[in-house]
Amino acid sequence: MPAVDVASFATPARKRLAAATRHLMDAVLTAEHASDTDLDAAAEAAERIVAGLVGREVDTTAAPSGERGRFERRQEDYLPRSPLVGSISPLAPPLAYEMHDDHVVARGSFGAAYEGPPGYVHGGWVALAFDEALGMANAVSGHPGMTARLTVRYRKPTPLRTELHLDARTERVDGRRISTVATLRAGDLVTAEAEGLFVVIGAERSLEYFGERPSTPEPTDPLP
Repeated sequence: MPAVDVASFATPARKRLAAATRHLMDAVLTAEHASDTDLDAAAEAAERIVAGLVGREVDTTAAPSGERGRFERRQEDYLPRSPLVGSISPLAPPLAYEMHDDHVVARGSFGAAYEGPPGYVHGGWVALAFDEALGMANAVSGHPGMTARLTVRYRKPTPLRTELHLDARTERVDGRRISTVATLRAGDLVTAEAEGLFVVIGAERSLEYFGERPSTPEPTDPLP
C-alpha cells in the first residue's frame, strides 16, 4: 500500500476523531454509574465505527492489527502520531506547547488514562513527557539527536487533573553529544526532574533505522 502524504492524513477531521476518542477512553475509565446496557450499546457503536473506518469486521478480542505506509522523512511527518504530542493520536494528552530559541514549555493536565498510583500520573508517562520534550528542545535549538540516556528523578507524585508546567532546554553541546535538562511542576511544587543525553547519528545509521531521507535537511517545526 503506498504511503499517504502527512498533510493529507493529519486533517481536521482526523484530529476531531482523535479528540473524541480521547474522551471515550476517559469515559471508559471514569463513567462509574453507566449501566451494563449503556456500556454494551457503546461497545457495539464503537465496533461499528471501527468496521466502517477499516472497511471490514474486526475481532475486538484480538490485538489491533492495522498497518499503514511509511512516509516519515522529517520530524513533522511523524510527530502527529506521537503518543505524547500527536495531534491525531488519541493517546496524546491535550498539552499546549510554547517554542523558544533553546527550550520548550508545555502546560496542561493528565486525565484518567494516564493514572498510575491512585490520583497520580504513572511514572512511565512522566518519563515519556520528558523524553519527548527534551527532544523537541534540541530540535528548536538546532541540535536534534536520538536519546542515548534519560535519567528521571521523581521528587513527588505528579497529580492527575492538575495544571502542570514542563520546561525542557538544551544545556550543552559537545560534538555529537547533546545534554538537556527538564523540570516538571504542579504549581510551585517540583514533582520530577530529568537529564537527557542525546546523540547525533550519521547518515548511514539514519538510513539503517529510518530509510531514505532528503539529501539536504529541511528546517523543521518540532510540533505537528
